[in-house]
Amino acid sequence: MVSDSSELFPTAFKFLVAGGFGVGKTTFVRSVSEIEPLTTEETLTVASIGTDDLTGVGEKTTTTVAMDFGRITFDPQNIVLFLFGTPGQDRFWFMWEDLVRGALGAVVLADTRRLEDCFAAVEFFESRGIEFVVALNHFEGGFHYQPEEVREALDIKPHVPVVACDARDRRSAASVLVKLTEHVLTARPL
Repeated sequence: MVSDSSELFPTAFKFLVAGGFGVGKTTFVRSVSEIEPLTTEETLTVASIGTDDLTGVGEKTTTTVAMDFGRITFDPQNIVLFLFGTPGQDRFWFMWEDLVRGALGAVVLADTRRLEDCFAAVEFFESRGIEFVVALNHFEGGFHYQPEEVREALDIKPHVPVVACDARDRRSAASVLVKLTEHVLTARPL
């Protein structure tokens, strides 16, 4: 069947949502996805004792063992974002190499109580030339830093956006994705 020339295929972006264990990646994908997200959450078991560092993650009882997947469409702009949430535990990081293939950008989600947990994600994307934004996910009892303080602490370049975020809030998560899309388009015009 021949398509009507007035029908335009959407511009699709593959973005990763990455960061340390328990930082809110699954929550971020869940809150913003327009479809029921695919998640690979499994219950933490005693097998993880001594392997997984649960420091600072409170009463967390589940973990992503492969990825999360969601989608969001910006109709007026004819843009579709495919979101892939990465696992945060070190033992699942081998999956990142597969997940990053074809990605145009990433959100590095950071918990200001454990900022050092996002160093590896920042380094991962920088070493592969993947554009990213740092989104400071606010947790109760978390510290409130200025973007420049975070930029200095993470040693990231001046062009990398640092934004505040509440991963539970759809609008907040969507605004992070808008910022990432703008950043990617500025860095790599299509």
